[in-house]
Amino acid sequence: MSRPYGLAVSLLFLFSSSITAGVPVFRKVDAYANLKKQCAFGPRVPGTAAHQKCLDFLAGEMRKTTSDVVLQVFRGRDVFQNKNVILTNVVASFGKSRKDRLLFCAHWDSRQRADMDPVPANRLKPVPGANDGASGVAVLLEIARILKAFPPPLGVDLILFDGEDGGEEGQFSTWCLGSAHFAPQWPKSSYPKYAVLLDMVGGRDLRLPVEINSRRYAPDVVERVWGKALSLSLRPFQMADGYEVVDDHLELIKVGIPAVDIIDLDYPFWHTTADTPDKCSPESLDAVGTLLLHLIYE
Repeated sequence: MSRPYGLAVSLLFLFSSSITAGVPVFRKVDAYANLKKQCAFGPRVPGTAAHQKCLDFLAGEMRKTTSDVVLQVFRGRDVFQNKNVILTNVVASFGKSRKDRLLFCAHWDSRQRADMDPVPANRLKPVPGANDGASGVAVLLEIARILKAFPPPLGVDLILFDGEDGGEEGQFSTWCLGSAHFAPQWPKSSYPKYAVLLDMVGGRDLRLPVEINSRRYAPDVVERVWGKALSLSLRPFQMADGYEVVDDHLELIKVGIPAVDIIDLDYPFWHTTADTPDKCSPESLDAVGTLLLHLIYE
């Protein structure tokens, strides 16, 4: 009798320490570990061994949390090497039969050239992509674990887009390849109430004003998302306007899905070889992950 009783008490303590006022607790240390694991493969540039190894890791992690995982494989263009590459979106769904849904997404690829690096010799090197890519994915991997442990009250789709960051400045069609492939194919019966894109959400000095296209095309979602963040006193979020960004959320908006972009474009190591895990923090991931959990479970 003593061992089962002790086990029951331990499980009760674990459950109670993992959920507060009906909302599960985001585990920032685990999320940060997810970020470092992605970077350990090397830059996730399409067509490289690191890209394939990270894809295997991401698909495997998602399959631990749900049986509804789809890999969308398609061709894209590497504009710098002038060649075709194989790209893959990872789509994980929870509560597939539920009509009321939310969609959260991030890109997992790394940019093939650090064109913003202050050192000219580094500008042909790939970007490690700790914040620019791995941070948003790290949050969603932890969200997936929580969705398995605590089934949500509505359907949730987590999308990891490939081919977002390999574009050439001024050529809009060369960016956001994964979302451009995904959006027209997603059945309207599975459209979410709204979508939230995470991009560069792990920087140590995280600042998250409202992205201009988000306010322009999805003002109600901005009020809901940033309003919730402010009500939770999540320090990085600011209701002031930030930059106008070409990002994956625009492809969702094109097909009629209200979408916003949570992005810190003032990150000083953007598109440089210094975008490494030490420039990111668990606390930043925690602020964003906590917000998503409140949007889901409240």
